[in-house]
Amino acid sequence: MAKYFVAGIGTGIGKTLVSAVLTEKLQANYWKPIQSGDLDFSDSLTVKNLITNNKTFIYPESYRLTNPLSPHFSAKLDNIKIELSKIKVPETENDLIIEGAGGLMVPLNEKELLIDLIKALDVEVILVSQNYLGSINHTLMSINLLNQYNIKIKGIIFNGKGNLETQRYILQYTNINYLGYIPQFENVNKENIKLSCDLLSL
Repeated sequence: MAKYFVAGIGTGIGKTLVSAVLTEKLQANYWKPIQSGDLDFSDSLTVKNLITNNKTFIYPESYRLTNPLSPHFSAKLDNIKIELSKIKVPETENDLIIEGAGGLMVPLNEKELLIDLIKALDVEVILVSQNYLGSINHTLMSINLLNQYNIKIKGIIFNGKGNLETQRYILQYTNINYLGYIPQFENVNKENIKLSCDLLSL
C-alpha cells in the first residue's frame, strides 16, 4: 500500500488541511510522528474531526511535546530527546498519510532535521506549497533539498490564495508532478474537505 509523507515548504502553510483531504480521498490511515504543542487541539484530532469515512485509523504520535516551538527545543523543555530510531512507520494494509512538522530543515535534535526523518522512513513525499511572496524560492529550495537527499517526490499540492503564474513557474522549472490545488476556505469543515477530494489527482 502507498505511504506518503506530507511535507511543507514552511510552517503554517496547510499541511494538516492537505493531510485531511488526502486521508479522506484515499480513506487512508493517518499518522503524525511528532506533535509539538497544542496537544488538546493536535493535528491528529483536527484530521479526525474533518474526515467522514469509517475506514481511517489514526495512529498515536511517537512524540507529544507540550510547547508550540521547534521540536528540538520543545523536546528539550520536556526533558525528552527525539530519537529517529524510535520512530517506526506503523504496519498497515491500508494507505498511510504521514504528516510532518514544519519545514524540511526543522531541527528534531542537535544533529538531525525533519528531512533526516523522512529519509529514514523511506517514503514518498507529497510537498505542500502555498502561494505568497517568496513561495517560489521556498518551494524550489525544498524540491532541491529533497532531490539532494534522493527522496522520491510523488508530487506537489498548492493551497490557499491562487496564483497561476507562481504555480506555472514552479511546475515548468522543476517538472514536478502536479497533484492539484485546494482553494482558501473561509471555514474548514467536513463538507469542504469532502469537496476538495475531487480537486486532487492521486
